[in-house]
Order: sequence, then C-alpha cells, then structure tokens
Amino acid sequence: MKLKEDMNPLLLQVFRSVVWVYSVITFLPWYLLSGAGANLDRARRVKARSVSGRPAGPYRATNHEDGSQQKLVSSLHPGVDTLDKVMEHGAARFPERNCLGTREVLSEEDELQPNGKVFKKVILGEYQWMSYEETYQAAVCFGSGLAALGQRPQCNIAIFCETRAEWMIAAQACFIYNFPLVTLYSTLGGAAIAHGLNETEITHIITSKDLLHSRLKDILLEVPRLQHIIVVDSKPTSWPGFPRGIMVHNMDAVQELGSRPDNMAVARRRPVPSDIAVIMYTSGSTGIPKGVMISHSNIIAGVTGMAERIPDLDETDTYIGYLPLAHVLELSAEMVCISHGCCIGYSSPQTLADQSTKIKKGSKGDTSVLKPTLMAAVPEIMDRIYKNVMTKVEEMSSVQRTLFVLAYNYKMEQITKGYKTPLCDSLVFRKVRSLLGGHMRVLLSGGAPLSAATQRFMNICLCCPVGQGYGLTETCGAGTISEMWDYSTGRVGAPLICSEITLKDWEEGDYIGRDGHKPHPRGEIVIGGPNVTMGYYKNEVKNREDFFVDSNGQRWFCTGDIGEFHPDGCLKIIDRKKDLVKLQAGEYVSLGKVEAMLKNCPFVDNICAYANSDQSYVIGFVVPNQKQLMALAEQRGLRGSWEEICNNPDMERDVLHIITEAALSAKLERFEIPRKIRLSAEPWTPETGLVTDAFKLKRKELKSHYQEDIERMYGGK
Repeated sequence: MKLKEDMNPLLLQVFRSVVWVYSVITFLPWYLLSGAGANLDRARRVKARSVSGRPAGPYRATNHEDGSQQKLVSSLHPGVDTLDKVMEHGAARFPERNCLGTREVLSEEDELQPNGKVFKKVILGEYQWMSYEETYQAAVCFGSGLAALGQRPQCNIAIFCETRAEWMIAAQACFIYNFPLVTLYSTLGGAAIAHGLNETEITHIITSKDLLHSRLKDILLEVPRLQHIIVVDSKPTSWPGFPRGIMVHNMDAVQELGSRPDNMAVARRRPVPSDIAVIMYTSGSTGIPKGVMISHSNIIAGVTGMAERIPDLDETDTYIGYLPLAHVLELSAEMVCISHGCCIGYSSPQTLADQSTKIKKGSKGDTSVLKPTLMAAVPEIMDRIYKNVMTKVEEMSSVQRTLFVLAYNYKMEQITKGYKTPLCDSLVFRKVRSLLGGHMRVLLSGGAPLSAATQRFMNICLCCPVGQGYGLTETCGAGTISEMWDYSTGRVGAPLICSEITLKDWEEGDYIGRDGHKPHPRGEIVIGGPNVTMGYYKNEVKNREDFFVDSNGQRWFCTGDIGEFHPDGCLKIIDRKKDLVKLQAGEYVSLGKVEAMLKNCPFVDNICAYANSDQSYVIGFVVPNQKQLMALAEQRGLRGSWEEICNNPDMERDVLHIITEAALSAKLERFEIPRKIRLSAEPWTPETGLVTDAFKLKRKELKSHYQEDIERMYGGK
C-alpha cells in the first residue's frame, strides 16, 4: 500500500521526472551488474507442483535449476542424523569461531516513570563469546554432571528457562547424552507447569533463579517425583528453604562435577535418529498444554528444509536469538545456525533495540552492538517497529516527511518489479535500517500471519527480504517459507524440501480441495514428510484425530488451517477452522484475519476479535496505543488517568470509528468489522497470561477475563 503523497502536483511531477531520468541513466549498468534478471526469473518461476497432477496436491518443491520435482530431503550433512552430531560437526569444522554470545551487565538501576511506576533499566557491555569447541565441551561436562546426579538415558528431563546461552548448552548436553528434553513456556501458569512435569515424570529440571522463585517454588509440592533443580545462574550458591528431598544445584557446580575424570570416563549411550529429542509443550492457548514428541530425525529434517531457503548461509552470518527457545521457531532457527557455523548472540524483547524498555536512555540495545545479519521475528514485533517508525514520520517536518513518502513509494514500485534502490537505501532508509543493527540481510517471520502492509514496510525501510514461513510444533516449525527474491505479500511460499502439502476438503466451510477453479484450489492444509513429529505425549485420542500414516509409511499432520495454492505453487493461508465463527445470518468470520488487518491501525497495540454463533455481529477487545489515545483525549478536552480515559464511552466511540475506517481501507466485509469494542487499560503481555511468549492470543483466557464485557456488548445475552 502506497503512502499518501501530500505535496504540490507540479513539484511532484518535477520529482517524478528527475527520478525517471536517473532510472534511465542507471538502469542498464545496474541491471547487467546486479543479476536482477536472474532474480526476476527466480521470483516468477513455478516453485512447487502437484505430484499427482490433481489441484489438491500433494505439492512438492521444484528444483531451482531445471524445475523438476524435488524428492523429500531429510538430512543436511552426510552422516549427521542426530542432534548431538550437529554440535560435534560444528565443533570439528569451526572450533575457534564464536558460537554463543551474551552481553555483560555493567549496571542496573531503578527509574521512576511519570505515572509513578518504577522500571528497571540496564547498561550492557560488549558480547562475551564462547567458541564452538568451548560450547561443545561445556555441554559434554554438563551432561556428564547430570548423569552423575542420576539422570538416565531416555528418561525425561525438563527445562523451564528464558532464552539464553545456558538454555542451548543444556539442550546440547541432553542431545549428547540422550536425555529427552521437555520444554515448557516460561509464561505458563502453575497448573499447566505442574501438569507438564507430572505427565512426563520429571525428576530433574533446569531453570533460572528468577523463574524458580516466581513460578516453580509455589508448585514444588505438586510435583512429587522432582528431586533435583539445576539453576543456570552462578549466584547464589546456596539455596535454603526448599522442601525436603529436593536438592538445588548451580549449573557451574554440575559442570564441575561432570568434568571429574571418573564421571567423564562413564560411557554414554548415543541417540539414534528415531529417539525422542524433545517433548515440546504447546502454549496452552486452547486448553491444557499438549506435549509434542519430536525425534532427532524430525528436527534434522526440519532444519534441512529451513536452511535451504536462506541464500548464502554460512559461518560469516550472525543471528540474534530473543524469541522463546521453548517455541519451535526459535529452536529450529538456532539449530540451523549451529549446523552452518553461525554466531548466535542472545537478547530479549526488553533489550533488543536502543529504545527497548530495559535499555537506559543513551545506551545501546543488543542489535546496535551485535549487528546481526539474520533474525526470526513474530509479526507482533514487526508490527511494533512499523507503527513506531510511521509515528515518527508523522512527527517530521513537512519537507522531511515528503521526501520519506516519495522515497517509500518509489522503492515500492521498484521492488515489485524485482529491482533494488541503493541510493534510497543509503540516503533515506539508513537510519531506519539501523534499528536492527544496519546489517540485516534476512528476516524470517513466523508464528502468526504477517500483514501485507508490515511486510512491505520491512522490505522497504529495513532493506532486506522477509521470508514469511508457515509451520507448527507438530511439523518442527517446517512447512513452507517464501523465497527471498519473491517480494509478493500475503503468501507463505512453497513447501520446503523436507515437506509435501495436500489440501483436504472441509465442506462445512465450503473449502473443497479438489475444486481447482475458485480460482485456486482450497482446503485444510495437511503436511507430510520426515519432519512430521511422532505425535502427542500420552494422548492417543488426539493422535488419531490429527496424525495419520499413508500406505508408503509417511506421516501426515492435519493442521486445522485453511489454505489455497497459487499457480506458481505458493501457499496462502486464508482461514483457520478454530478461528472461523458462523454468525447468526450464516456468514463465516475469520477472527484471526480481522485481528491481523486491524493491528496495523495506529491506535491499536493489540486486538482480540470475538463472535458468537447466536449473534449477528463481531465485537472486539482493544489494547490502545497510549500515545495516540492520550493525544486524541487531549483534542477532545478529556482529562483523567489512563484507566479513566480507556473506560470513557466517548473514547470508545471515537476509537471504534477510527477502527471501522481502518477496516474498510483494509477491505474487510461489513459483517467482519467489530460493531462494539472495549478498550483495555491493561497491556496483554506473557506475564499477564493473556498472550503467549510468541504474542499469540490465548482466546480461552481472554474470554474468561472479559466475560462480563462480552455479555454487556451482546445486550446481556
């Protein structure tokens, strides 16, 4: 979507004439030297074809060179068929290269905010690095120490910890010693944590000091098998006040125990490809969390498929890790990096950029110091960057704003043709690009749909392609990723080389996979391949519902998402069965689609759309943007606290009007537009339990939280 060009028509015509002359002069040498023609051919080529020839598929990726059908690929390097061998391969090939990096905390202080709240601010130093060889040896010693504490091969061990270098070291230790690793989101509630630990019969758990005190300590008596807690922090070294029978150890002490010659001499049982590597508990957004059993071969296959879509991936790349490692997207992305010798620098959403909430004003955020080339992000993070930058554009002088808008629209025209704009990148967008360090070359988006406006903004202002991906925990996060030279929006690309995808009829929603003239075949997305996991832990009923094995012995997973295949073999997600609500008059509303469209409204920080089948309209719960809402209140002459402004009926009406205009601009149908809204003064964060670590809405909790408001907006019914 182009930005509005608000300037004198005569000046606009002069500008366009100058740009036209510049383009004519520079086009031919640039076209010949940059290889733009080859990239255009790549973008336009058929990327996947139906193996059966039927519109519903199954679809497989085609070969880059000759367009032939790909065979499904399950391994990256010869002989590297388990995750312990991935780390061994990295340590042998890149022993001295930086592997895992963490910033040193120089100082920490409390900062009083105008509203009376106190925020903790930090000043961080440079990244301190462990080499690949040091990381491998640390993992071996830690695994040996866990074995000395009684952890046995093929017996589950849990990790409940924030994303940090110690998480990855602990995971590698478990892979090396064949301890199936149970991962739990750090934002799960006490009952969900206890459920996961008891279901997997955990005796040993790895955690952090903060999570031990804030989440685990209160439920220890509900986990009767637990014997050992390993804390990744180095201090304190003594842990009084824990129930009898539970021992608390520091990670350093366990590594020291493991490094003793007698413990190192104990033979370890190496995993085989079919062994369980991870039992990954889902976020619990639709009920009790389910544990997904993922084998070594599953993750290897998923990593192989993802790596193939990242051009020129090698040991010179630097990845910034800040998403939860308990989420399959982050774990898979980091394993891709380790398999190629990349550096991984750790961060958090609170320290990511110079403007992040925990970074003291005037000091540097993690991206400015690390200068990463690779990053995985969820749409929520990118939506925030988009809205923050566009707010700053509105605050520019008229000359600056006009130049930005003209450059933005010019570059949009060029990239849709497959061309680059080096002059605009260096003169206009350099400052925006520096938000993520200035060296970003590939952004991978996953976890939720990314709006076309945000994707195009990232392409233009951050000067790098966005590979929009689609996958689930049940498929190791692997399904599709769009190719980096494909600048189309709203699609998630062709199947990865480890997967094939077919469309299954869902007649209730009128999605018929065999119908190829609508204009595209549509249906429920079903993913097959070596990356499809072993199923849910101790849940045969769900396994029979969601997984099946075909006559060739290949596993398939029914995703519940609705998609359509385009003529070039790229997939577009158009609905989700669980998100579709049939209104009283018979119209189907995709709640996820409504939310994705409205999140780009400057007044919306987050939104949850809600509908009942016995009602005729959609309602919405909105976390408003504080800066925009307070400015609107000032224009209306309203005063009061943040809570009072949010609860003001006049403000709700004004924001509803703004959201309705945004919905019409986004071409939502009338019946899809929320007719009533409730403004929430309470932000939705993982800590409040209303969204997951990956910022996905937890509809069950939101419905419970706002039950009275739902009844009020539906007239008490």
